[in-house]
Amino acid sequence: MYASVIVDIVNSEVDKIFEYSVNGLNVELGSRVSVPFGYKNIEGIVVALNETTNFPVEKIKPITSVLDEEPVLTKEGVGLAKYIQKKYFVPLALSLRLFLPTELRKGQVKAKTIKYVKLSSIPFEDMVALVKQNASSQKGILDRLCQTELIKQSILTEEFGSSALTTLIKKGFVEVVETKGYREPYKELNDVKKDITLTETQQKAIDSVLSTDKTVSLLHGVTGSGKTEVYLELINRAIAQGKTAIMLVPEISLTPQMLRQLRARFKDIAAILHSGLSKGERFDEWWRLKTGKAKIAIGARSAIFAPLENVGVIIIDEEHDSSYSSESSPRYSTIDLAKFRAKENNAKIVIGSATPSIESYLLAKNGEYNLIELPERINKQPLPEVITVDMRGEVRRGNNTPFSYALREEIAKTLEKQNQVIIFLNQRGYSKNVICTECGEPIKCKDCDVSLTYHMENESLLCHYCGAKYKMVKACPNCGSKYIRYGGFGTQRIVMELKNLFPNARILRMDRDSTQNKEGHVKILESFAKKEADILVGTQMIAKGHDFPSVTLVGILDADMSLHFSDFRSNERTFQLITQVAGRSGRAKEKGKVVLQTYSPDNFVLRKALSYDYKDFFEREISLRKATGFPPFTDIVRILISTTEEERTEAVTKAIFTELKAVYESKKEEFRFFGCMKAPLKKLQGKFRYQILMRINKNNQALLDEIYETSLKYNDRQVGVYVEENPTNLT
Repeated sequence: MYASVIVDIVNSEVDKIFEYSVNGLNVELGSRVSVPFGYKNIEGIVVALNETTNFPVEKIKPITSVLDEEPVLTKEGVGLAKYIQKKYFVPLALSLRLFLPTELRKGQVKAKTIKYVKLSSIPFEDMVALVKQNASSQKGILDRLCQTELIKQSILTEEFGSSALTTLIKKGFVEVVETKGYREPYKELNDVKKDITLTETQQKAIDSVLSTDKTVSLLHGVTGSGKTEVYLELINRAIAQGKTAIMLVPEISLTPQMLRQLRARFKDIAAILHSGLSKGERFDEWWRLKTGKAKIAIGARSAIFAPLENVGVIIIDEEHDSSYSSESSPRYSTIDLAKFRAKENNAKIVIGSATPSIESYLLAKNGEYNLIELPERINKQPLPEVITVDMRGEVRRGNNTPFSYALREEIAKTLEKQNQVIIFLNQRGYSKNVICTECGEPIKCKDCDVSLTYHMENESLLCHYCGAKYKMVKACPNCGSKYIRYGGFGTQRIVMELKNLFPNARILRMDRDSTQNKEGHVKILESFAKKEADILVGTQMIAKGHDFPSVTLVGILDADMSLHFSDFRSNERTFQLITQVAGRSGRAKEKGKVVLQTYSPDNFVLRKALSYDYKDFFEREISLRKATGFPPFTDIVRILISTTEEERTEAVTKAIFTELKAVYESKKEEFRFFGCMKAPLKKLQGKFRYQILMRINKNNQALLDEIYETSLKYNDRQVGVYVEENPTNLT
């Protein structure tokens, strides 16, 4: 028997199959093995097994060892890895890595073992008789073990000392037994199952998913319409049929809330997968899923690679969110991988949102997806009342604070009623930038072409792109002037301003800075849910998915900030963000309010978001996209070239552009746009960035393959060349 092995080296020169003999070992498809490679042994994955080989038998080396008790990848996993390799033109070793915890590959963590102590088979009376009269600790251990069959070694050591226990082990009176332990993340997130009766609309939604012949169902429901209960019941149906389920959410901060509900209903068969866990927790959760002890995987984007078999349903909540598209190689789309898994398992996919992506809603309207509408909130509560404030008028009245008079008044009323407030601003830090008043230049990051953000807590300037940290400047690095001012507001400054306005209010802040440790977001959300705070200030982390019954007011600051990005999706993203954050208000019995502050009160996008009129917004946006030839009527392809030397970046870009221009000239009818330019973010993490942008006819796989092959041959250790299909971020 011969094994086809992909070695764990991401390099185009070794991106090929290597044949090894099985050598009598228990090797299966998907096994992780150690194989001789050059002058050392290296890890690899078995991607095929064959009875014969085309290579000279005498040159084939044997596999050194099998590294795990059972294969780490299923047949489906190997197939999906090959699909990713082919579709996104990446080395197979790189796509295989997506399926394994980094800690497993690097040997950084092992299965946790717990040592227990029990009595040996020697008669108890004989042991007691042989223990010295003054050896009280030894007698105490024997008495405890007589009452309890197994006790943790650590407990006995702490209570009676290690010396007494060691003596009993040497005498053969007690034995140490090792068992596998389990590192459980978020232990405190357990809840009591609530008896919930599904509404007629929810039941119809479930029946529609199960009865349709379409793989994908789009659940379009307003905020608070009960989409989560539909998800949970669909998972319940899958589990009842002996199948498994994958539940995806866009933000790590949303996973604890969903995990709590899954544990309440399904106990310990739900496992969580995301990068915020400790190495040991991530490994144990992955292993529980792999061995079948857990049957439901909950997590962000990467949970689509959960090692589950016989998947019955895949749920993608807040499907419109850009986080479902990977921005690092391989640059995959989660829905594409979900469709592959659904086909392999004959499973259903449910994608849900109050503000579906334009692409998904068009597919649903055209009949490719099954469209399900939930137009009302679960408790028949009206959607929040909206107060729009024109901030131009506030400035004319001399109000230069971040809060309009209307918002201040509404906050005061809400606090007086002992209800809660959410203040949304999608800018962390104290101020958005620091500007010299003499030369007008903002203080920029040395490695990125972006302004630095001032963070008051540690008197520093941070780059929100590369993470670089600088001391706060006392003079302008460009002209030397000491006249420096802060421009714009960040969440830190908003908290400070609120404390001045409402000194008795308890305020929490939730952004990337305040949630850096593993359970940071959990503690903040739990505290706010328990009403231990009156106001929650946050970025887009708080904009979706959260359900706080006592929140009756949402304030949206700088609502039109994202309207002015140079991206064809800026209208769509603004609509989604405002609708989602507004939906946090008034989700229980008391009616909610939203105060939206804007400098563009007549903007069509804002008006439609505030009237919760998704369908009208969609019709206008889809007409605009069709007229201008943007997705979903074309595919955008971006080739991003990045090196540490600007001249080299430009030279490689020109070389790729020249080759692709020949393709463009010969197939002009297949292109809607073809151009070359500096990237909007010209420098990032010390690397200069250029890009080639194309808009091509929809679903032209042959042309896409040609673009990939032409471009990626320039990719090496010094030059980064990345091809992106319909990138979610064009900066």
